[in-house]
Amino acid sequence: MTVDITGLCPDRFAAVRDAFAGNFDPNAPGGGELGARFCLTIDGEVVVDLMGGFADRTHERPFGPDTLTPLFSTTKAVAALLVARLVDQGRLTYDQTVASVWPEYAQAGKQDVTIGQALSHQDGLSGFPDQTDPAIWFDWDATCAKLAAMAPLWPIGSASGYHPLTFGFIAGEIFRRVDGRTMGTALREDLAGPLGLDLWIGLPDSEHDRVAELMRPTALPKFGAVNEAVKAAFMTKWAAPGGRGTAEWRRVEIPSANGHATAPALARLMGALACGGTLDGVPVLSPETMEKARAERIVGQDLVLPYVISWGAGFMRNTPNLFYGPSPDAFGHSGWGGSCAFADPARGVAGAYVMNRQGSELIGDARAVRLIQAAYGAL
Repeated sequence: MTVDITGLCPDRFAAVRDAFAGNFDPNAPGGGELGARFCLTIDGEVVVDLMGGFADRTHERPFGPDTLTPLFSTTKAVAALLVARLVDQGRLTYDQTVASVWPEYAQAGKQDVTIGQALSHQDGLSGFPDQTDPAIWFDWDATCAKLAAMAPLWPIGSASGYHPLTFGFIAGEIFRRVDGRTMGTALREDLAGPLGLDLWIGLPDSEHDRVAELMRPTALPKFGAVNEAVKAAFMTKWAAPGGRGTAEWRRVEIPSANGHATAPALARLMGALACGGTLDGVPVLSPETMEKARAERIVGQDLVLPYVISWGAGFMRNTPNLFYGPSPDAFGHSGWGGSCAFADPARGVAGAYVMNRQGSELIGDARAVRLIQAAYGAL
């Protein structure tokens, strides 16, 4: 199809525009975009903002400035930031136990799990191994109660095992117990509203018409060795929400999986983490707490994702995979289908990629990698 690519892209970043256009080529690795947007900030300023293609499968609605895209696990970067802000405010530490703020979580031998361990996927709760109604994910209290009672699927602290959905409930309940609000409410009141960020966890009905339609992957992800942690995370009939429909999925708050945003909203928020912790003069996170949030909590072969991963407190660190450019200081998160958001405090650079034709890579989608590599090549 002929694609109309619009937006901001100075000549200095011509290679980024070429890479963006190339992603619409169905013959390119991971290519064949339906609609997409890529945004890059330097020192907090948007320097690239490219968009193109369509927001619907019938090619009738352009992928435009107001198009919202489901983020899936890229939402986890926002959740990690919200917890980090509580650390910044002195309201909790990464070294205290989860049970110190959520007493019920101490069940089944989890009494010593720290908040830092829980946020770095070390607490063994990657999913529910026993038969569960898939509608449970729409019931916050029921999901949290089941997680609190659950025994870990592997020895706590021995390895990371990615928590695709449960992370959001664990991080979100820690946040709620300390702050009193849900993550979606705090995001709206403290960051998105005051800073003008088109970024949501729990999307109001009034915004649903702006959401891009998804094209699902044509191939299954490659999980590597299948174990109990992988099965619970991805391979049961109840591993994903079911039974309520798309509108309810958009409406509910799942801080691990159902954020919606534009690429500039994500890039600007991550840009604050890349350049001293402020956005438009508003404090987002102090540099000292950012260092704690992105510090390595565990590194090694993940039990769920088929990668060696270095985890911070909810953030995916760039080494050793370098999915977010060449800088070892970069960190962020990626989402099912291809989206990602990252910050690089060493270079003052941040970026975000969103799209609505989902690829099959769990992290490190080739389209995003090409765009980020082209951007760094222009710096």
